[in-house]
Amino acid sequence: MRSPAGKLGGLLGALLGAVLLLAVAGFVGYQYFRTAMPRAGLAPGDAEVVALGEALYAKHCASCHGSSLQGQPNWQQRLANGRLPPPPHDASGHTWHHPDEQLFTLTKFGPAALVGGGYESDMQAYEGVLSDDEIRAVLSYIKSTWPPELQARHDEINRRSQAAGQSQ
Repeated sequence: MRSPAGKLGGLLGALLGAVLLLAVAGFVGYQYFRTAMPRAGLAPGDAEVVALGEALYAKHCASCHGSSLQGQPNWQQRLANGRLPPPPHDASGHTWHHPDEQLFTLTKFGPAALVGGGYESDMQAYEGVLSDDEIRAVLSYIKSTWPPELQARHDEINRRSQAAGQSQ
């Protein structure tokens, strides 16, 4: 029979092991998503990439986000089911507020990959539907529609994000 101190030590050891396992899993997951997008960024100035992205957007995205990237009405107000309507990807939305890496991860793996596993959204993950190059083409098309000043602000968001990622 173990003493109370021995039981407490065993419990603390098990707890420490669980915390360590979670920390390792979190680090591995972070590294995976941090490197999920190959470093080649978006190409809003490449006519061929943008044309492909426009066609893919029309096929896979426009039914929810609108043919003119306008999103759904009242996109910032939750629906009865608690989910948000699809946001616009034009200059009126918030897409340009996020660095390429986040946009790519969200598109490829779905919103829960960024927000957390319990987050529910009608946005599907496109892993296995679109290749990485096709996802970048869609995002390049979206960015190509923003006014030059928003593209420049988005480029700065990318620079800050990359600098922060390099310091980690």
